[in-house]
Amino acid sequence: MANHVVVTRIFDAPVEMVWKLWTDPELVKRWWGPDRFTCPRADINFKVGASSIVCMTSKELGFGDSYSIWHYTKIIPFEEIEYIHNLADANGNKMAPTALGMPPDFPEDVRTVVLFKKIGKDKTEMTVTEYADFGQMAKFAQMGLEQCFGKMAVALNA
Repeated sequence: MANHVVVTRIFDAPVEMVWKLWTDPELVKRWWGPDRFTCPRADINFKVGASSIVCMTSKELGFGDSYSIWHYTKIIPFEEIEYIHNLADANGNKMAPTALGMPPDFPEDVRTVVLFKKIGKDKTEMTVTEYADFGQMAKFAQMGLEQCFGKMAVALNA
């Protein structure tokens, strides 16, 4: 059983721009969610002890609005973001995954660590590690994260 998922990518952008992908609501809307999903809402409250609410949906796949909250536990500007990720209702109240139709092994309280490493003037390595007992969801978590990274690269080049 996988207890963490890790994705690393080097972006052709300075660390300040890659960091902004997490702090600017309009940029978050461009990458949150796997391929064929959109993010119609990103209420970003980016400070330790606060929470952001993000929504993903896919009319194409017949998937309605799905909300998540990111509760920030650590922020070191341009170096590290740590937050606890949970599913939520539209008001940002944590919800049990099974209450939202997810499988019983869908994880709660996913500790997420985002690390930024400056590589030269205009390149940044970003690593996201999600810590949880993923069970059968591990391959989907990995795939979804990789797809988000692809959307991030497009957002940086737009």
